[in-house]
Order: sequence, then C-alpha cells, then structure tokens
Amino acid sequence: MKAPVVEKVVVHMGVGESGQHLVDAEGILAEITGQKVIRTYSKRTLPAFSIKKNEPIGCKVTLRGENAEKFLTTALEIVEGKLRLTQFDKNGNVAFGIEEHTDFPGMRYDPNIGIFGMDINVVVKRPGYRIAKRKIAKSKVPTSHRITKDDTVAFFKERYSVEVI
Repeated sequence: MKAPVVEKVVVHMGVGESGQHLVDAEGILAEITGQKVIRTYSKRTLPAFSIKKNEPIGCKVTLRGENAEKFLTTALEIVEGKLRLTQFDKNGNVAFGIEEHTDFPGMRYDPNIGIFGMDINVVVKRPGYRIAKRKIAKSKVPTSHRITKDDTVAFFKERYSVEVI
C-alpha cells in the first residue's frame, strides 16, 4: 500500500487563440496520445492578448493506466531522462514541458501547421487515496500515507531511471 503509482498524466497544449491554429493543435495531440482531445476555455477577458472570456484557447488529454505509462516513458526519453527538483511539488506531482511535438516518434514537421509545445503533468498517488474521494464514509488520508516530494523523486529514479538535477 506504500508503493507510489502514476494515477494520471495530463497533456496540455496552450495555443492562445481559437481557429485553425487550435484545430491543428487538437489533431496533433490526438495523434500523439491516441485519445479524444478536450478544449480548454479562457477564464477571463485579457484585452492585451486579444482573448475574450470563454473563448477556446487550448486543448488537453488525460491519460490513465497503461496509456499513461507508455506516454510517460516516451516523454521522459524526449527530455533525456533529466528533471529538475523544482519540477516536483510538495504533494508529489511532477510537471515538465516538451518544446516541439516533432520530437515524438512518427511526428514530422509540416510548414502549414508549425511547431507546438506541450505541458505534461503527472499525478502520483498511493493505493488507498480513494477514502478522500468516495461518497460514503469519506475521511482524510492519514499523514503517514500521504506522498511527499522525496517519495516521488525516489519513485521516478527507480521506476523510470530519471536523473534529478
């Protein structure tokens, strides 16, 4: 029950505008992950960036289980197995970015589309976290069972052979 597990991997592409640029990003993300893409919308109006409230400005995919493991392995190979300690938060989650979608296997550069980067967020948990989310007999996760930054760093070093700088 103490062994950490990857709960989910969220892959996000922030485009900053709607239209054909966003549709291209959705197609690329769907091709890389093999899953349906969800649009993300702006929360407020930002006139300096020509963004209106509730305008689609990005897309994301949530991967779980075996798909998450495969994608995470590929993504860590792209960043050459190196993560900084600042990329781990106090709750044991990890966030890192990939600058070019063309780094993924099978992806080629298309001058009509351009190059897109993406953010990857990895949520790590231990079995038993369900007690905090269930409907009946909900309770807090005990302090001794919560995952910490050090636990996640050790997990990534052991499981994925990641070098933490």
